[in-house]
Order: sequence, then structure tokens, then C-alpha cells
Amino acid sequence: MTLHDLGWNEAFEHAFADCRSRGWIPARLSRDHKIAYGALTVEDGEIVEMEVVLCGRLYHEAETDAELPAVGDWVAIDTERDENVIRARLPRQTCFSRKAPGEAAEEQVIAANVSTVAVVTEPGPDFNLRRLERYFALVGRSGARPLVILNKADLHSAAECEEAAVAVRELNPEAVVCVTSVEKGRGFKAVRAFLKKGETVAFIGSSGVGKSAMINHLLGEEWLWTGEVNEVTGKGRHTTTTRELLLLPRGGIVMDNPGIREVQMWTDETTLRERFADVDAIAAGCRHHNCRHGRDAGCAIRAAVEDGTLSAERYEAYLKLDEEIAELRRRRRKRQVTLERRAKRDHKIQARNREDRRELERQRRPRAREIE
Repeated sequence: MTLHDLGWNEAFEHAFADCRSRGWIPARLSRDHKIAYGALTVEDGEIVEMEVVLCGRLYHEAETDAELPAVGDWVAIDTERDENVIRARLPRQTCFSRKAPGEAAEEQVIAANVSTVAVVTEPGPDFNLRRLERYFALVGRSGARPLVILNKADLHSAAECEEAAVAVRELNPEAVVCVTSVEKGRGFKAVRAFLKKGETVAFIGSSGVGKSAMINHLLGEEWLWTGEVNEVTGKGRHTTTTRELLLLPRGGIVMDNPGIREVQMWTDETTLRERFADVDAIAAGCRHHNCRHGRDAGCAIRAAVEDGTLSAERYEAYLKLDEEIAELRRRRRKRQVTLERRAKRDHKIQARNREDRRELERQRRPRAREIE
């Protein structure tokens, strides 16, 4: 075993040069325990797992939680202390993230340095093209490849599975679609094609779609807990509560994730435009360049919706995503202003404290001369 089995490459080696000169070792974070982390490294040709903690400097220098180490990150570990300490985080090559739940404009990192993001759903009740649009926008921004797995095929007819697969391919021709059944052990050859040596696949999706059962199947053992299957819905009760990296016996790395309830956007206008290039192409035919795509005369968008060229659902999804990104941009600006004001305030306080110390020193000097 080498670091390359964990996803190491020449770019990481180059970024780690200064850390290596300090005597630190490279490791990849496999679990996040909030206060501490689990990390994987290689010693004497064997993969070793260790418990590590974050140094105070990295914690205090991080302006947001997204800058802190996350599962999948490569870090530099100082092993010369009583505890194994994370001294640095290497630059991420890919980063799949979303807006953190709640009102704050904060980024939540879900998977770092993954090659592929596998969205697990099913042809039945969980199947939702609008939600997949959001996933595709986030995957596009991350730099990873998109993979959609339609699981639980044994609970649906072949026609239902094919219809769902065709709909996903039409929505995003770049995405690879696999139809699987953990119960029957079908469809995993196409999934394993993504699990090559040193490659990492993050499995995401709603609770109960079978992510943990699927990873158990790939591992070849009952590694992850899965809840009992409901006889009415056919769904398992998802028990994954933390993110974790797992190495497959045949090579490749998988990341299991808790079920995602909300796919809140953390992307930009450029990525959105790429995901909705068909809508922009139609909009280019509007009579007026500033067309609001409502009641304006000569609106190509409205005409496309009326004649069925563009589905009303897809266009409404585009408008909704656009509104969310605009709101996120507004919150980011507000947060940036708050941070700048806080920095100026802290700078003034520090400057005042320095001046007070200088004044105190000036007052002490004459007294020292009098004593002499």
C-alpha cells in the first residue's frame, strides 16, 4: 500500500514539500468527530489509522467553517507531540459543498478531494428532477464527475427504471446513469468502473435510498449499519450520522454521507448558466435584450413554454435557483461588510492598546531616571 491508494498525487506532493521539510507527515481525514478527526496514512507499506486534533492556529485563522479541515482533506500531521496535531491543510482539488442549513450565508463542505459525486435515488417516490438539477449545479461547481444511481430497481418495473434513466440523461447528458438493485446484486459493474485505485466516490442522497446498503455490497461485508426495511414503502431506515472514508478491497475509496434533506445552493451565476444552457439559448431569441420573460412582447421563453419546447417546470426551477443565488450573494455581501467592520474595530482596539502601552512606557522612563 502507498499514499496513492488513498488518493495522493503529484499535485499534493508538490504542495506538501514545505510541510515535509518540517518533519510532518501526510494523512487523509477519514472521519470528523467535531473535536478530533480520524486520519489515514501509510507506514511501512501498511495503511494506519490515527486520531488527530486540530491545532489552535488553524482554528482561529479560519474565517469560516468551510476553511477548516473536512473529511477527504489531505493534512500535515505533527507526530512529535503527546497528540497527533494537524498543522496544515493542503489545497483542495475538488470540493462538493452546499449552503449550510439555516439563515446564515455559510458554506458547508460535504466532500473534499473526491473524483466522483454519486447521487443515489430511486425510480419511485424519491425521484425528483428538480432536486437533481440542484445536485448537478453543485457537482458542476465542485469539479467532480456526476454519477446518478437509480437504486432499488427490484421494487419497480423495467419500464419505470428506463423512463427515470432517460429523464436524467436528458436533464444532464454528461451524467452517467446506473440502475442498481442491492437486493438482487444487479447493476454494480457500471458503479465499480468509477472505483479505481486512488479514486474517491462520495455517495449522497436522501435518507432511505440505500446508500449504506450499497456501500456494504461494494465492501463485501456488513460494515455500515442499515435500518430495517419498511414492508409498506420498501425503504430502509438510514442510520449513517457521520461522514466516513472507506477503502474497498479491490481498490478505490467510498465516502458515506448522512441523508441530505435540503439541497440548498452554494454556487455562482456562471455554474447556473452552464446547467441551464438550453434556457439561455432560448432567451437569446427574445426581441428585447432586457426581456423579463413575463408579458414583454417578443419573449422567446414564453413562446417556448407555450409550444412545449421548454417545460414550465424547468423554467420555474431556473427562476427559483436564480433567486436563491441572488439572495445568497446578498447575504455574502452583508456578511463581508460585517467582517470588514469587525476587522476595523479590532484594528482600532489593537492600535489603541499599543498607544496606551507606549504612553505607559513613556511615563515610567522619567521615574526611572529620578530613582537613579
